[in-house]
Amino acid sequence: MDILKVLSRGTRKPSRGAGNVPSSSLKLPSAGAKAHPQLFHDPVRGQKRKRKAEEETDQDGEGGVLLPEVDFFAPAVEEEKPGRVAHEAGEKVAIAAPEVTGEAMGEEACRQLLKSHRLKITLLSKPPTMRPPEGSTKERKKKSKIKEKEVVKPKDDKPATLYPQPLTAFSELRHVYGISPRVADNLVQEGYKVPTEVQMGSLPLLLRPEIALGEEKASECHVGSETGLDFMAVAPTGSGKTISFLMPAVNSIMRRRARQKICQTHELEAVVVAPTRELAFQIVNEGRKLVMGTALKVVLMKKGMRVMAVDAQGETLDEGEQSDEGDDESSGPEDDEREAARGPITKADILVTTPMPLINFLASKNSSQTFKALPTVRSLILDEADVLLDSLFLEQTMGIWSACTNPSLQTTFWSATMPSGIENLIRDKLSSRSGNLPHRPLLRLVVGLKDTAVPNVSHKLVYTGSENGKLLAIRQLLRPRSLSDPSVPPLRPPFLVFTQTIDRAAALESELKYDIPLEAGGPSRIASLHSRLSDSARSAIMRRFRAGEIWVLVTTDVLARGVDFAGVNGVVHYDVPTSAAVYVHRSGRTGRAGREGGVAVTLYTKEDIPHVKLVANVIAASDRQAGKKGDEAGVQRWLLDALPDLSKRNKRRLRARGVESRRSDVKGSTITSKSGYERQVESKRKWAIEGTKRRKREVGDKSGKDEEEEWGGFDD
Repeated sequence: MDILKVLSRGTRKPSRGAGNVPSSSLKLPSAGAKAHPQLFHDPVRGQKRKRKAEEETDQDGEGGVLLPEVDFFAPAVEEEKPGRVAHEAGEKVAIAAPEVTGEAMGEEACRQLLKSHRLKITLLSKPPTMRPPEGSTKERKKKSKIKEKEVVKPKDDKPATLYPQPLTAFSELRHVYGISPRVADNLVQEGYKVPTEVQMGSLPLLLRPEIALGEEKASECHVGSETGLDFMAVAPTGSGKTISFLMPAVNSIMRRRARQKICQTHELEAVVVAPTRELAFQIVNEGRKLVMGTALKVVLMKKGMRVMAVDAQGETLDEGEQSDEGDDESSGPEDDEREAARGPITKADILVTTPMPLINFLASKNSSQTFKALPTVRSLILDEADVLLDSLFLEQTMGIWSACTNPSLQTTFWSATMPSGIENLIRDKLSSRSGNLPHRPLLRLVVGLKDTAVPNVSHKLVYTGSENGKLLAIRQLLRPRSLSDPSVPPLRPPFLVFTQTIDRAAALESELKYDIPLEAGGPSRIASLHSRLSDSARSAIMRRFRAGEIWVLVTTDVLARGVDFAGVNGVVHYDVPTSAAVYVHRSGRTGRAGREGGVAVTLYTKEDIPHVKLVANVIAASDRQAGKKGDEAGVQRWLLDALPDLSKRNKRRLRARGVESRRSDVKGSTITSKSGYERQVESKRKWAIEGTKRRKREVGDKSGKDEEEEWGGFDD
């Protein structure tokens, strides 16, 4: 035996092939410690980034770490003062900054730090300018010049870029921005240490805009400690937007009540609107963790719940004044039952709701227009604002917005995608407020590239040919396989599967129910979630999925937005998304908070080829943002050139109706592995059984009628 070989076995691990990598060493979102929450950190101009420890290896590939050179005879170096730092993957990159004692960074330092994290903050609404009177000489001369010119050059309405103070550590919230010590302790207890990009840019502006912008810039933008500002944030999925809008709402309530010396009272001051019940429930949980130990109360709006409001005459609706419009003054037993059914008014400081329950409370029974108002609400937060201001929820959202009549109302809008049409709608609504109200500027924060998927997720397009090919492809994802296969990305449970309709989700669950062996849990590992289920059933499925009892969750777009699953390893688009925004939000259910290893697989057939270009463009933009080129990219250039472009009309139709061949009212849209002949035989058998039952019922009814005619009674 060669003694050198024996010794080398103990000092050097044998090389493993790509297909022999153990599952414990895979980089998955559900495995290992929480990754760094920041998505971007480009090199700062004029500074050199430190090399990562894993990159500082020998050239011979043996893995030896290079040690720094130390001069033991050098003079002692004074200890540097702690300053602001920019973090990346657990290391610190020093940036010229003052101490965390309220001293502001310079404008150039702010510019460099914001650019390195790909943060862009723009002023969308400019302050009003002073115009001369209508009959003055200047106004008449201006009008005459305009008439003389045939073509008037358009004004330069390019939004101004701002560089406010960024938040580099959560410890600054207490010392610089003066949040409550109790709220700061709750943040530490929940493990918040390094702010994400959206938190870096939004929290200083929403907490203390006069400090973030500086006195001079704040006066230019007409931003004051009392007037505040309206805010719009476009940030990737899973980047911490919930804390970014909850903390300023909590801080403003506590500061106002401390200034007015109000304690132990509950007055509705903030309303958070979310499109789905699952997202609203998640926001309530995060809010209750944030206000733990304070006197504030975060409440989820339920069906039939009543909150403090005023009626059309301006009278407060309280326990003794609960009459609806058109009710009789006289009270009777029916009125008493109605009063008891209404229940007491819920006391809340922050109300989280979906549009329908709140609009039902605000609207009368005979009219869809709101007649109750919420004058105490000073903060209106629209989470997933692009879908709330879309055609599906537009009327309800506008009704809630109009019901918030407080002059100092602050509105904030949050989403991972924000089309230009929604931005224009927001600007028009904000500019149409009464001229007597103080000017509130609108600021927009964009993190990374707008309307793109998160860069830390691997995207893949898989052509399956037909519907049966989709079933084969998803069954291959459920089977153990070698990682050396490059055609299919390494996808491990738990993962989400998105379908276009509820019927297809239920059918896919029944098809995959027995694909997981009984030794691993069998049918209990697969479930479907959609809007036809009751609230209790949906909550139970969500709880089991978060606990890891469910491995494959088949769902519709009801879970596509906002819902946070920390351990989801992948997303499968069984049906092609109806728009680029839907793909961004669906894929964002994995790779949360900067976790790497998430996979997004899109299955498409021959019928989907006219619509795949929308998804391919988003994947290409995400790969550019992540710096992936060549074979690493999820979509190759030749595929982008080969796919047909979709017209605007077809885009609108796809967004409204989806793929026609997969609608529930289209024959053959059901997901099944049975052949056409088997389905035909089963259908004939089903109709034969129903026909036999129908004939038996008819014979029974006829015999009953004959017996009634024969029997004449004792009087015959």
